[in-house]
Amino acid sequence: MMMEKQRADLLCLGKYLLTMDNDNTVMENSGIAISGDEIIAIDSAENLRQKYPEAECLEEKHGLIMPGLINSHTHAAMSCFRGLADDLPLMQWLQEYIFPVEAQLTGDIVYQASLLSMCEMIKSGTTSFCDMYLFAKDVARAADLSGMRAWVGEVLYDFPSPSYGELENGFAYVDELFAQYENNERVTITVDPHAVYTCSPALLERLGALARERNARYVIHLSETEDEVQGCLDAYGNTPVQHLEKLGLLNERVIADHCVHVTARDIQLLAERGVKVVHCVESNMKLASGIAPVPEMIEKNVTVGLGTDGSASNNDVDMFGEMTTVAKIHKVHGMDPTLMDAKTTLLAATRKNGEVLGVADQIGSLECGKKADLIMLDLDQPHLTPLYNPFSHLVYAARGSDVMHSVINGKVVMKNRVLTTIDERAVKAEMGQIATNVRQMMA
Repeated sequence: MMMEKQRADLLCLGKYLLTMDNDNTVMENSGIAISGDEIIAIDSAENLRQKYPEAECLEEKHGLIMPGLINSHTHAAMSCFRGLADDLPLMQWLQEYIFPVEAQLTGDIVYQASLLSMCEMIKSGTTSFCDMYLFAKDVARAADLSGMRAWVGEVLYDFPSPSYGELENGFAYVDELFAQYENNERVTITVDPHAVYTCSPALLERLGALARERNARYVIHLSETEDEVQGCLDAYGNTPVQHLEKLGLLNERVIADHCVHVTARDIQLLAERGVKVVHCVESNMKLASGIAPVPEMIEKNVTVGLGTDGSASNNDVDMFGEMTTVAKIHKVHGMDPTLMDAKTTLLAATRKNGEVLGVADQIGSLECGKKADLIMLDLDQPHLTPLYNPFSHLVYAARGSDVMHSVINGKVVMKNRVLTTIDERAVKAEMGQIATNVRQMMA
């Protein structure tokens, strides 16, 4: 008995195809066939047209098809604070500006501000993101509407939160998040202690137990500044990394954001315990936190992905901009032009970020059987002409605005730079009123 041919719903065809698979395969005049949320074929454009004549076709004559970028650390709702308090040290920025305004946040503000960031992420090539912030139910609700793939967590501290109030309410809130999104195909819940300087050892341990129980990612800001490290040494006699190790919390579930000030012993522990690190170079530069020793971590086999951090400290969530900064800053910092080459940097924003989130078998590369998360860039641009090396172009020349189409989980969420899931004009209008309210909060 002959097996019935699998039907394709969508074909994505272009001049170039970068799969970001283990061989970094590059194909010309090729494309991808999608059925439901899954990639079912990768072949020449001609063969795909012949095999799946019934499928909708998204074709870009001068297009480059690649995996959607993954932003492994951001605070989407902080778009409402973009440019609010710039050119300040991290702790002054947090304690004198961000924390006081955050105390007046509402779920609706977080929802609208998160949608604004999602508009920006989709339009600049990001298809998945990992978010830790307040009012996480509203972040998750926005992500669900947007069509993006998201890892969302409610940040917990020792002190009361403007989102849930007292700490015990926070644990109930997180339980409700897990229950609400247990079977969601795109939104995954994480466990998020804010940092070692805002969470007691008991809270860190309790959240570690919850992450273990839920088999969830444990997302934490770690070793971001010299002051954080010194404070941890003063309080506990260990660096933040070694503090978590002493508490028995370093493991493969941990996503350690920043890791700017880490010792050789810290790096060894991160590697041995399978901890995943997210590098947020533009935020670290802007806040003068320092430059994380990413080449050293990669050399020691630490999995390192990339994130933008939030728009209050970056001030955007454009991963193309993040990649070019990452590649360049490490060259000049190490006085070595071979550091963080284009392939390594692009890998960190795609397949390695899939590893950070524990889903490299599903996203981060374009391969049959994986989720259909991809973007298509228009290469017919002065700044992208001529093209000799597509990896180099994507890191050193391409811009988020070059992304023409975006497909997430098999659904077209942007076509010809028009969003199909979010009313961009309405979101921007809402943010105008929210900005007025934020100015009043600062008064």
